[in-house]
Amino acid sequence: MMNITWFYCKKNKLVVSPESIYNWLNRIFMIGYLTKEQSETLLSENMFGHIGCNDGFNTYVYPSNYVYDGKYIYCHSLPGAKIAVMRNNKRICFLVEKVIDFTNWKSVMVLGTFEELEDERSRYYALKAFNSKSLQVKISKDVLISMESAEKHPDVKVHNSRPVIYRILMDEMNGRYETS
Repeated sequence: MMNITWFYCKKNKLVVSPESIYNWLNRIFMIGYLTKEQSETLLSENMFGHIGCNDGFNTYVYPSNYVYDGKYIYCHSLPGAKIAVMRNNKRICFLVEKVIDFTNWKSVMVLGTFEELEDERSRYYALKAFNSKSLQVKISKDVLISMESAEKHPDVKVHNSRPVIYRILMDEMNGRYETS
């Protein structure tokens, strides 16, 4: 049985304390914080999230597949607006969620720093991590055409548009959940 504290009657209406209402709602809808281990599990079990970045005026949110290795979040993208924004403002946010319905969900938000991987060893490690999760690094149709052109015409130089591989250096991680 729920114990709700009634403060007083006012014009035939019962008035309750906000704390009592909060406690009652928490029994119906459990909202809380994930532990660090639960947050890391959610990051490890998923491969799709959203990156938030800001160019100083606008905030952008981009979908991204990723791999979490217990220390870093590895992502990839072709050069474009997202990469340009993150190169100029390295402070980013990353969100992963698992939603069953609107009262049963988990989410983890990571605040961190964009770091582009340019040395071959770091890129190799990231590509190996993607491969372990059966994620393929995407290339554009233009790159495929360029590769075909290079095979047909080895004397012609083609534009090299290799994917940008980067990781998120995690500064802060917060996990939340709701169950009904």
